[in-house]
Amino acid sequence: MSFIIGGRPLAARLVTEMPSFVRQVIASLVERVPAYAQLPAEELAGDIYRVTEHALRAFAAVLASGELPSADELRFLRESAARRAEEGVPIDVVLTAYHVGIQVVWETLVPEARPEEISDVLALNALALRYLQLVTPVVSAGYLDERQTMFDDERSARATLLTGLLAGTVEAPGPFVVLALDVPPHPDELLAGVDAAVASRRKLRRLRTELERHSREPVLSSLTPDGGLALLPGEDLPLERIVADAARASGVPLTVAAVAAPPSGVATAAVLAREVLLVARGSGPGLYRLTDVLLEYQLSRPSAALAPLAAIVAPLTDELVQTLEVYLRRGSRRPAASELHVHPNTVDYRLRRVAELTGLDPTRIEHVTLLTAALAARRARP
Repeated sequence: MSFIIGGRPLAARLVTEMPSFVRQVIASLVERVPAYAQLPAEELAGDIYRVTEHALRAFAAVLASGELPSADELRFLRESAARRAEEGVPIDVVLTAYHVGIQVVWETLVPEARPEEISDVLALNALALRYLQLVTPVVSAGYLDERQTMFDDERSARATLLTGLLAGTVEAPGPFVVLALDVPPHPDELLAGVDAAVASRRKLRRLRTELERHSREPVLSSLTPDGGLALLPGEDLPLERIVADAARASGVPLTVAAVAAPPSGVATAAVLAREVLLVARGSGPGLYRLTDVLLEYQLSRPSAALAPLAAIVAPLTDELVQTLEVYLRRGSRRPAASELHVHPNTVDYRLRRVAELTGLDPTRIEHVTLLTAALAARRARP
């Protein structure tokens, strides 16, 4: 079938006037889509021009035959979309080129149709809709498959680099700030009827995205829904703001230990960051450096005193340990009760139980240092 509009074969006219149509489509894209208006002229004349011309030539072939693309032709469109993904052309650019291209052809040529060509106009409209319905998922699938492959390759390369840095066997341009993160469950993970695995993955995705947002270079990370390690490239980073933003984005209070290191020192820094995080967990959410927990860190170092210190609080239940940690950090029963969401009398009762089980009274200043040391030793032991 050959479409005749304005007394001329439509497919032949489209091919002959291809440069003009491509320019019209690009001008329409710039006018209608704000993202296109912000693209450099070089990109519009390069990648965008090629994508648009390819889309119009594919449609011209359909007009010439009157038939939808064959399996081989669809395979070519899919491979072409994959190349656009490899080149870094955004998917909205690729898909919009097909839709706006056909729209420009329609708006340019159909007004020239003669009364006797109405049947061709209607047939053209039906064919164009079927064409877009067929091509859009094929192009999307080709593009997204390639992007997924590229993402998997990049993720694998990052994982390999991270493993090498942590093992001390490779180096990369640095320096880095090594973060050890403790990530508690999101409230959604604890709701009955909610898929906890989905909620935890969403939390983790938001956390990774926020860390990436604060860095111009790739962030190397080994994170699970419970926490892990992240390497932020650079030095003198606004870590307080980064941690606050990451906590807000993930929706949970994060406890983070940070240690700066050159590339050759990442392995040692990672060990230290984990140790700092271990002793900082009882101090509440927030950002901690070694200087913030010097006493607790030193008290938790292996020594003959470590086991006897940990034994002091060994009789305590997890509930009593949590209450003791919060009370020592807040310094008063009412703020501790508020954080624990219990009545102040409940805090008093629990502190009396701590005194009965340990022989040390948390409300007596002379016992506070020893209890603090015992808690640090407890966190340091398996």
